[in-house]
Amino acid sequence: MLEILLTPLTEWTVNGIALWVVLLCCVGVFIASFIDAIGGGGGIISVPVYLMAFSGLPTYYVLGTNKVSSTIGTFFSTARFVKGGFVDWKLCLPGVVLAIVGSTGGTWLQHHTPDIILKYTLLVVLPVVAVITLRGRAWPDEPGDIDPRKRAIIVWCSALAVGVYDGYYGPGTGTFLMIAFIRLAKMDTRHAAGCTKVLNLSSNVGSLCSVLLSGYVCLGVGLICSAASVLGHYLGAGLAIKNGSKLVRPMVVLVLILLACKVGSEILFPEFWA
Repeated sequence: MLEILLTPLTEWTVNGIALWVVLLCCVGVFIASFIDAIGGGGGIISVPVYLMAFSGLPTYYVLGTNKVSSTIGTFFSTARFVKGGFVDWKLCLPGVVLAIVGSTGGTWLQHHTPDIILKYTLLVVLPVVAVITLRGRAWPDEPGDIDPRKRAIIVWCSALAVGVYDGYYGPGTGTFLMIAFIRLAKMDTRHAAGCTKVLNLSSNVGSLCSVLLSGYVCLGVGLICSAASVLGHYLGAGLAIKNGSKLVRPMVVLVLILLACKVGSEILFPEFWA
């Protein structure tokens, strides 16, 4: 009886990948999406999950399939923040344009400089960012006192700068935006998260279009994992809205630690990420 129940898991395939492997991917994608909805950086978890599942396939398929599930999931977490009134469109819309411009420039830069330079730089920068995140008072649930024009300039410059990073390397983009919006632009935690989601979703949609046109994607796997991504993003966004800085701040620190581990592993074990 047990053998009959397990047979579909081992014999059924999706895009040539065993169903049980796809279901394990769903677990990893759910965890990644839950974290991403709260503090950003979900790709730090989901990309390695897909890498292990897609062993033997070119990395392009890993990144393309990850983009399908992450984009669909991000749409739902963004929608929760928009519905809750935590998106300042006057700040976000110009930031979307600047983030896309920065991402394009970052991609060009990636093709003209060795990425090992950024990886070593991140190993130095990440501990500093973690200290900045942890020090001082808790992240605010109310906006700080700052001139609106200065806040807008900081948000837009951050969108451009982090957009360059997103195009050049990528992991932790949402986390860096959150830190910049809260620490520099003096935004409250919920509005900072909402603005971050809008910028991330815009960038993801653009990348997803490129992925679908290129054909480097296991669409069946991506769509199945999207169900887990939607659930993770929806639940994570709900908890972030409900708990504010009490939950978001420690999750951001966790993402910074995971990102440092990822960068270190890329330097020490490059064959795994190839």
